[in-house]
Amino acid sequence: MAGISGTRSGRVRVLIVDDEPALTEVLSVAVTEAGWRPYPAGDGQSALRIARGCAPHAVVLDGMLPDLDGIQVLRRLRYENPKLPVLMLTARDTVEHRLDGLDSGADDYVTKPFSLEEVVLRLRGLLRRAGTEHSAADDSVRVLGDLVLTGETREVHRAGQQLQLTAKEFDLLRLLLNHPRQVLSKAQILDHVWSSSFDGGGNLVEVYISSLRRKIDKGRAPMIHTVRGTGYTIRPVEEGR
Repeated sequence: MAGISGTRSGRVRVLIVDDEPALTEVLSVAVTEAGWRPYPAGDGQSALRIARGCAPHAVVLDGMLPDLDGIQVLRRLRYENPKLPVLMLTARDTVEHRLDGLDSGADDYVTKPFSLEEVVLRLRGLLRRAGTEHSAADDSVRVLGDLVLTGETREVHRAGQQLQLTAKEFDLLRLLLNHPRQVLSKAQILDHVWSSSFDGGGNLVEVYISSLRRKIDKGRAPMIHTVRGTGYTIRPVEEGR
């Protein structure tokens, strides 16, 4: 379909948390070269917010951050996802600090300075043990905030609750999630979801958008938005206003 671009979220997603921009950048490059998708964060609060939005498959976490201690961030991540692989970075090569991190849920430790190759190898090992790297590569899952769509099983969950969608509602939602934050016109949606163009098609899109909203957004902060005179878009809740 012409006019629609965007990246899919099926690649392994790695949250990188460090307050040194240069280090975050080189780690992001290393993660990208490994075939994964980096999500950098410069402090603990940003890390927690980004984690809720991208649902990372693994985390590289600095032990010392400007707002929250790395152990605090680790414990909150562990509370939300007990099985999330976490690789801690620390400049303090002490047994006590390592044990504190491991006791809080870290899976492995790397002491600064370190080689990028070592970080990638350790991450790959954690992903392999978690059975994550292969399963994420099927490009089946779309995650945006608390909304999760699984293409393989055609299931949709929001805030952990499964939603019952019709076949066309599912296809419409998948199209929106394939292009988050991008505004899609009625013509683009009609062409992709129905593969046709006919009189009344715009009204058809409006009807299905309205139906999808009732199921996705009912009783919750809205994610699907109308851009007057242009089309429709889907955004995480924190960006919706």
